[in-house]
Amino acid sequence: MNNTHTPRKRFGQNFLIDNNIIAAIVATINPTAEQHILEIGPGLGVLTQHLIDSKAKIDAVEIDRDLAQHLESRFSKCPNFTLHCQDILKFAIRDLKLKNKTTKLRVVGNLPYNISTPLLFKLFADIDLISDMFFMLQHEVALRLAAKPNSKEYGRMSIMAQYFCDMDIVINVPPSAFDPAPKVNSSVVRFVPHAQPTVKVTDHDLLQRLVTQAFSQRRKTIANALKASLTQNDFIALQIDPRLRPENLSLTDYANIANYLAALQG
Repeated sequence: MNNTHTPRKRFGQNFLIDNNIIAAIVATINPTAEQHILEIGPGLGVLTQHLIDSKAKIDAVEIDRDLAQHLESRFSKCPNFTLHCQDILKFAIRDLKLKNKTTKLRVVGNLPYNISTPLLFKLFADIDLISDMFFMLQHEVALRLAAKPNSKEYGRMSIMAQYFCDMDIVINVPPSAFDPAPKVNSSVVRFVPHAQPTVKVTDHDLLQRLVTQAFSQRRKTIANALKASLTQNDFIALQIDPRLRPENLSLTDYANIANYLAALQG
């Protein structure tokens, strides 16, 4: 199967083949028997085998039916492995039978570029179920997630990811580690949900809408980008310079705006 499966562009498939990188990822995740792991896009199962060997409870979600058939034939006899042939964006994470009431999920995966943003937002919505996440992402996406204000990489994903999680790049991965080799570098990013958010937001859906609105017009001033929501007097009350651009505002600034709007809306 490893040699006969043709990677499908529509699923963004690039299979990890470098055993040293695979070993480094496993060592970083360090799975153990008492844990419950959700693996997204297991592909040919190179990481899955190591996760199963740890004796952790593994739920794997794979959208490709051919790969799902391969995974089922390879791992179906493993009592700690369950396969779900589904689109992860439609998968009900809350319906998983957790190992026990106190167990939280560890989530791992090699994420195609085209679903990385919507999938992260889906996972943020269920962040209370998650203890940590390890994702292979395009390096530029990893930089965007970790970006700070006043940089060109800083944007909606930076703010929302940092609102929910601490994160760091733990492994950089060259194109040669994959088959087919992508045209970009990749990185494994570790996400650890905050025990308590670093800023208080009364309505994080409002925060998300606000940040999306601001960065949809990032070349404009923040006053122009948010003119549908805030007046000049509102910026004075918030003590935010309306001439700044969206990338100049911190997570705390956006949290303050969101809380201010939530209070106005009653």
